[in-house]
Amino acid sequence: MIQGERLRELRKQRNFTLQEFALQTGLSPSLLSQIERGLVDPTVSTFWKICSSLSVPLHYFFEGVEEDELVVRKQQRRLIQLSDEKVKYHELTPNRSGKLDFLMVEIEPGVMSEAELVSHTGEECGIVLQGELIVILGEKEIHLHEGDSIHFSSTTPHRYINSGKSVSVSIWAMTSM
Repeated sequence: MIQGERLRELRKQRNFTLQEFALQTGLSPSLLSQIERGLVDPTVSTFWKICSSLSVPLHYFFEGVEEDELVVRKQQRRLIQLSDEKVKYHELTPNRSGKLDFLMVEIEPGVMSEAELVSHTGEECGIVLQGELIVILGEKEIHLHEGDSIHFSSTTPHRYINSGKSVSVSIWAMTSM
């Protein structure tokens, strides 16, 4: 679950009212208020809009390992799972000091409830380790199989779909500008 009180603190530090933040993210003030109060867990695209608007990496709102650590042990990985239970993000970045997010993403097969494309500053590159993955990139659908990799600007609206019959596992590096 996202740390709503941390979101509220950061929003206030940036001198945004709830209404101003809603305009910036394109989300409703009531949804943002519910997230800040811990009543609602955001969808992936909502979470991206929040992080992009505040220029913070994905892991900013989650508890985790100490910043001075260099290694993330398998059993110490932070698991980020938002409202769509079909997607699990395993954080592989040991500290929060840089502009790089490094994630292992597991997507269960089948249709995900979220159909919205997301865009944000930075770049992404990924490799499929297991299964298959469709990357919707603007108007394109790019089908990736085990061992295939991709690189693109995160400003292009995108999302991932597991069209296969088994869990898709991929590794992603994402930068923020």
